[in-house]
Amino acid sequence: MKTAEIRQKFLTYFESHGHAIQQSASLVPHNDNTLLFVNSGMVPFKDIFTGATKSSFNRAVSCQRCVRAGGKHNDLDNVGYTARHHTFFEMLGNFSFGDYFKSEAIRFAWSFLTEEIKLPKERLWVSIYKDDDEAFDIWVNEIGFPADRISRCGEKDNFWQMGDTGPCGPCSEIFYDHGEHIAGGPPGTPEEDGDRFIEIWNLVFMQFERQSDGELEPLKSKGVDTGMGLERLAAVMQHENNNYDIDSFKELTKDIVKLTPKTEKVQDSNASVRVIADHIRSTAFMVVDGIIPSNEGRGYVLRRIIRRAIRHGHKLGINKTFFYKLVSTLAKQNKSAYPELISVQSSVEKILKKEEERFAQTLDIGMDILNNAINELSGEEISGELAFKLYDTYGFPVDLTADVARERYLTIDMKSFETEMMLQKQRARKAGDFDSKKSSVSISAATEFLGYELYENKATVKAVIRNNKSVNKVNEGEEAIIVLDKSSFYGESGGQSGDHGSISIKGSQFQVSDTQKQTSNAFEHYGIQSIGSLKVGDKVEAKIDLKRRKKIMNNHSATHLLHEALRQILGDQVHQKGSLVESDKLRFDFSHDEVLSRSAIDKIELLVNEQILGNSKVTTEETDIDSAKNKGAMALFGEKYGDLVRLLTMGDENFSVELCGGTHVERLGDIGRFKIISESGISSGIRRIEAITGIEAYELDKKNENDINQIVNLTKSSNLKVTEKVKQLISNQKTLEKQLATYQKQLAGDQSDDLIQKAIDINGVKVLATEVTDVAAKDLRDLADKLKDKLGSAVVVLASISDNKVSLVSSVTKNLTDKYQAGSILNHVAIQIGGKGGGRADMAQGGGTKPKGLPKALSSVKDLI
Repeated sequence: MKTAEIRQKFLTYFESHGHAIQQSASLVPHNDNTLLFVNSGMVPFKDIFTGATKSSFNRAVSCQRCVRAGGKHNDLDNVGYTARHHTFFEMLGNFSFGDYFKSEAIRFAWSFLTEEIKLPKERLWVSIYKDDDEAFDIWVNEIGFPADRISRCGEKDNFWQMGDTGPCGPCSEIFYDHGEHIAGGPPGTPEEDGDRFIEIWNLVFMQFERQSDGELEPLKSKGVDTGMGLERLAAVMQHENNNYDIDSFKELTKDIVKLTPKTEKVQDSNASVRVIADHIRSTAFMVVDGIIPSNEGRGYVLRRIIRRAIRHGHKLGINKTFFYKLVSTLAKQNKSAYPELISVQSSVEKILKKEEERFAQTLDIGMDILNNAINELSGEEISGELAFKLYDTYGFPVDLTADVARERYLTIDMKSFETEMMLQKQRARKAGDFDSKKSSVSISAATEFLGYELYENKATVKAVIRNNKSVNKVNEGEEAIIVLDKSSFYGESGGQSGDHGSISIKGSQFQVSDTQKQTSNAFEHYGIQSIGSLKVGDKVEAKIDLKRRKKIMNNHSATHLLHEALRQILGDQVHQKGSLVESDKLRFDFSHDEVLSRSAIDKIELLVNEQILGNSKVTTEETDIDSAKNKGAMALFGEKYGDLVRLLTMGDENFSVELCGGTHVERLGDIGRFKIISESGISSGIRRIEAITGIEAYELDKKNENDINQIVNLTKSSNLKVTEKVKQLISNQKTLEKQLATYQKQLAGDQSDDLIQKAIDINGVKVLATEVTDVAAKDLRDLADKLKDKLGSAVVVLASISDNKVSLVSSVTKNLTDKYQAGSILNHVAIQIGGKGGGRADMAQGGGTKPKGLPKALSSVKDLI
C-alpha cells in the first residue's frame, strides 16, 4: 500500500466515524513560544485541550506535517544513521474533545489496523501505563487481545503531559513485531531498543491536570490525543524495516543517486543519500510555510538543514548546485495531499538554490580549514573556538561540524563554543526588541468591541490597574489602565495600533494614549486621569480620537491593497512577514530576496492608486474559514483563526480578499492617495516597505513640488526643462573638478623644487619633513615620489591640513628600507597629532585630528632619523 493511499485511508476511516477532517496546520506554531516548530499532531489543538479555545467539533482527524530539528525536540543528528529518525515527518491522529474516551479510542485503533488495513493481529503488541487497569480491561475483555502481549510501563514511556503543569494522562502504545530475524525485545524488556518491535501508534488519554505541587486532579472534560507516524506505518505496510525504504523516500533517493558522478557508484542506502532525502522534505515545507533562511530562530534551523544537505552532497562528489532540483519530485509526490507545494514550487526552488550558491562559495574553504585542524589534533576534541570560527566566518552550523567530527570519531568542546556564541549574541543583540505592553494582571471577562460601527459608546468600568495591581480607583494625575465591559476603542492587534481618546463622566476625564488586548480579549485602555477620578463600577462614556482612527483606517486598507499589488507584480511567493499600521504611516514586511527596482516600486504604487481611484465599496462578512478560503481569502502566515472569521473584500473584481479583524474605510476613495516612501532589506530574504496615505501623501507631494520650484528658480529654468538643466550643471561641475585636480597636481609639481631646498642631510640621508599647502590629500603620495626621485637617498614626510584635519604621507627610498621603515616614521608623527596610519616599508599614509601639534611633530623627524 502506497504512502499516499495509507494517508487517505486513515482520514476517510475516521471521517466515516464522525471526525471532522482538519488540514495540516503550518509548521510554525501559533502563539506558542515554547516550540520552534509543530512537532506532533496535537499541537494545533492545544488550545482546545486546555479550554482556551472552543471548537465547533468534538471529534477531529488530521495528517499533520511535523518538524523535529530544533529546541527540545531535535532529531537532526540521528537522521540518515537510524531507521526511523527524520527532521520532517507526517503524524496521523484522531482526537476527542470531551466526547469519547479510552474504550472508543482503543476500538477505533484496533479496527483501523486489523480490519481497514488488515495488519495481522498476531504481529501486534500493546503497552499500557503501569497502573492503568481500565485500559488493560478494555484490551483484554472488549478487544480480546492476549494479556501476555501487554506490557505495563512507567511514566517515561506511558504517561504523557503537555508540560510541568497542565493536561496529562496515561498512554497505550501499539507495536508491530517485524519478526524473530531482527534483534530486539518487546516494550518494557531490557532488549526493547532493538528494531524488532516498533511503536506505530500512541493513544493518549488526557484525564488529569497536573498542579504546580505535582498533584493530579481529574479533568472535567476528558480527551483523546493519538499519534501514528505515517512513515513508520508505510514501512510496516510495505514490509520494510527502515523508513527510508518506503515508496516516497525511494523516489527521492533514486533521483539523488542520479545526481552523483557515475564514478562514485553510490547506492540509495548510502547514509548521505538518506540525509539529503530527509532534508529536502523539511526544507521545502519550511519555505512553503513562510520560513526564510536567516541567522536566527526558525530561519537559522532552515539554514542549518540546507547546509547539512549540501555538505552530504559534497561528500557524494556532487560539486554543482543540486539540492533545489529535488523539489519537483517532492511536489509531484504531494500534489494531492499538499497542493500548496506545487503552487509555490518555483519560489521554493529559487530560495533553496540561492542558499546553496551562497554556501558553496565557502564550503571548500571551510572544509579545508576543518580537515587541516583535525589532522593536527593531538587529542580527540575539536576546540569550541574553531567550531565558532567555522560558524561565524564560513557559515558552518555547529551540528555540521559535529557531523564531520562524528565521522572521524571526535567530539567538540561545546562549552567553549557556547561561550563564544553567547559573547557574539551580546555584541549583535538588535535594538528594537520591545517588551510586551500588556499588564500582568489577568482579566477573565472579555470586552465587547463596538468599534466597527461606533466611535463612542456608554460602558461600565470593570477594572482599574495601577503599577500592575488591581485597584478600585484612579485619581487625578495618576497613570492607570482602565478595563471596560464594552468599548469602541480598537485594541492593538494584527499590526493595527491601538486607539487613543477619552473615557469620561461628569467632572472626570481619563485620557487614553493606547489600547491593548489581553488574551482573554479584555481591552486595556492606557492613559492618565486628567480631571477628577474614576472607580470600578462607574458608568462612563468612551470616545475615540476619530481623526486619528480615520487615518489608521486609511493606512490599514492601503496595507491590504499593497499586499495584493506586491503579489501581482513580484509573484505569489510573496508572504506577509509583519506589518505596523499607525496614523501617520504604514509599514509592511514581506518575503522577497531581491532589492525592488524603481520600476517595480512605481508599478506597485500605480496598482494601489488605481484601486483607490476606483472607489469601490469595502465589504465585510462573518463566515467560516473554509467558506472564506473558497472565496479566495488569504489567511495570514502564522495567524490562527476561530470558527467564525471576518472576511474583508476590496477593490475592482475582488482585488484583495483577506481575513482581517481590523478597522477599514467604507470606500477605497477615502484613502485619497498612496505613496511609497522607502523600500529596504531588514534581514535575509525579508524586505520592508514604508508608505503614507491621505493628507500625509498630499503634504509630501506638495513639499516635493516646492523643492522642484526652488530648483527651477535657482537654475533659472522651467518645470519642463529643470532635469536637463541639473544634468548640465552636474556635468559642468565634474569638468571643473577635473581641471582643478590637474591644476593642483601641477602646483604640487611646481612646489617640488622649492621643497628640495628644505631637505637636510643627516649622515648622507636627505631628510625632508614639511607641511605643504594647496595640495589635495590624494596628491601627497605623487608629490612624495617626485621628491624622492630628485633627492636620491631620502626620507620624506609631507603633511597637509584641510577642514582642521591633517593628512600625512611618509616615504623612504628603497635603498634605505632595511634601516628606516615608512610606517614607523609615520606613526611617530601621527601619534603626536592624535592619529595613526600604516603602509609598506617604503610608503605609508595616515592622518591626525590635532593640527596644532603638527610643527613640533614634523620637527621631531630629524631627531628620529
